[in-house]
Amino acid sequence: MGDAAPRAILFDFGGVIWDMRWDVCRALEAEHGLPRGSIFETLYRSEAWHAVERGRGDREAWLAAAHAELERRAGRRLPSLHERWRAAQGPIARNLALARALRSSFRLAIVSNADASLRARLHALAGPAGAGGPAAADLFDAIVCSAEVGCAKPEPEIYALACRRLDVAPAACVFVDDHAPNVSAAAALGMRGVLYRVDRGDDLGALLAAAGVDVPVDGPR
Repeated sequence: MGDAAPRAILFDFGGVIWDMRWDVCRALEAEHGLPRGSIFETLYRSEAWHAVERGRGDREAWLAAAHAELERRAGRRLPSLHERWRAAQGPIARNLALARALRSSFRLAIVSNADASLRARLHALAGPAGAGGPAAADLFDAIVCSAEVGCAKPEPEIYALACRRLDVAPAACVFVDDHAPNVSAAAALGMRGVLYRVDRGDDLGALLAAAGVDVPVDGPR
């Protein structure tokens, strides 16, 4: 952990700002007799996804290939389970509100392995003020999307790029992600790493406070 007081907080999107609804994913697998992890693996553990998340692949071809692979594993035709899972997902309102409470005191960024739709999704997503409030994108000083920059976590380049865009040294950054290898990679660069899992009931404000962030006493507003 660096000695500098935190000046910036870097958030993953999926799993930190956006609830991936792992419970729905597991329920769909159980409903259709699929091994646990099948839906996630066919969508995000493929060469097609690795190309898409670096801006080199075709999104529709990736989605079609993921469904075909899921049907191959099942040995039968299936409804579009990936779409059903994605449709169940939504923003983590408490964490958006926390970002809003922190933005006056810290530089904030999104650092996400995502396809090129991420920026539009953040602009379409209402901020914590609700309908008519600012878009979620307006809460962040930088949006670092892997498909836009051509590199992805846990590659060190994407963390370094985020620091440059925020004009903050790694030692003054706190990085939050739901995937341990991504947190470890950030820590290796001198950031303070926070592993956050909404599916196990983690309190992001408490985790940030433990990492040295001065979280507003009133919490998210």
